[in-house]
Amino acid sequence: MTLAIQQLERGLQKGPADVDAFLAEHDFPIVEGSKATFAWRGRADAVHLRHWIYGLTSSQPFHRLNGTDLWTLVMDVPPTSRVEYKLEIVRGDRHKLIQDPLNPHLATDPYGANSVVHGEGYVRPDWVEPDPEARPGELLERRWRSDVFGDVRPLTVYLPARFRETRRYPLLLVHDGADYLRFSAFKTVLDNLIHRLEIPPLIAALIQSPDRMTEYADDPRHADFLVQELVPQLESEFPLLDRPDARGLVGASFGAVASLSAAWRHPGFFGNLLLQSGSFVFTDIGEHDRGPVFDKVVDFTNRFRAEPGTPAENVFVTCGQYESMIYYNRSLVPLLQSTGMAVRFVEARDGHNWENWRDRLREGLSWLFPGPLWMVYE
Repeated sequence: MTLAIQQLERGLQKGPADVDAFLAEHDFPIVEGSKATFAWRGRADAVHLRHWIYGLTSSQPFHRLNGTDLWTLVMDVPPTSRVEYKLEIVRGDRHKLIQDPLNPHLATDPYGANSVVHGEGYVRPDWVEPDPEARPGELLERRWRSDVFGDVRPLTVYLPARFRETRRYPLLLVHDGADYLRFSAFKTVLDNLIHRLEIPPLIAALIQSPDRMTEYADDPRHADFLVQELVPQLESEFPLLDRPDARGLVGASFGAVASLSAAWRHPGFFGNLLLQSGSFVFTDIGEHDRGPVFDKVVDFTNRFRAEPGTPAENVFVTCGQYESMIYYNRSLVPLLQSTGMAVRFVEARDGHNWENWRDRLREGLSWLFPGPLWMVYE
């Protein structure tokens, strides 16, 4: 029994008003060491915590304290963890998912927002917050017709502060760029890391696919689009360094598959890859169990494992320990290392979500594109 639950039970013995006071005086969930106490108050037939921790039953039941409408749950939350969740309120045949009304911490994604509990020791990075001393870069909106896809494509271009036509810059291509901007504070991260000299001033092209589940799944058109259309177009408009070590690809989930696939299909063109929670599902025997949307991904990953080649010079891989992709990413890293590429792999006590990917950006970008702060010569 946690200290929080003991205090709650003592409050119940004194009366409902003391429970009200206890709830008002504490921030929920209450984190004590590796345990977190969740609470919800109201009429219900059952209350569950719904989370996305792979390997743990996704629905954790609350227990109602006798004679009250107060429901509690104590769950393991290891140090430095981030866990996103919702509460499921059951009344008869109705099941409703809600954000935790006692928890103000939310994480947004393309589907809405989840409540978040932080394990002891987790610290939100200061470099994801706007720094008044960091000069902001500029976002430019572009559209042009793609011959590869036969349609018009939107593009957002990030130019660093103090941009000059007379100097040349590295180029970063970012899959799902609008989502990185909205949910991972990507522009703020670039502004801060450039200001702190942790990465050099660079230009980032933020792309968004209208059919990412198809185009990012090793579609040869996408790789050709990047190499034969997008980069030449950017080189004609902006002062870019024309060498592989000054080009990088970034992607999360299917975007990581698209990044590795493009580099594999055009080896030596991109020098740096940042692959976050890549959906690198593969099979050693039999069929996969991920559904037809993963068929092309599995085919690509199996072919890549058989003949990896040397897609790039440097590869930074990140993945959450609480997501199902951790097995595939852990398995892929030794293969990447065997190619002679420089590989760094970072795990976090987090899931398949945008704030996990955000929190890994500083380490990944500064390793792939080290700025003057890291230029230490022996």
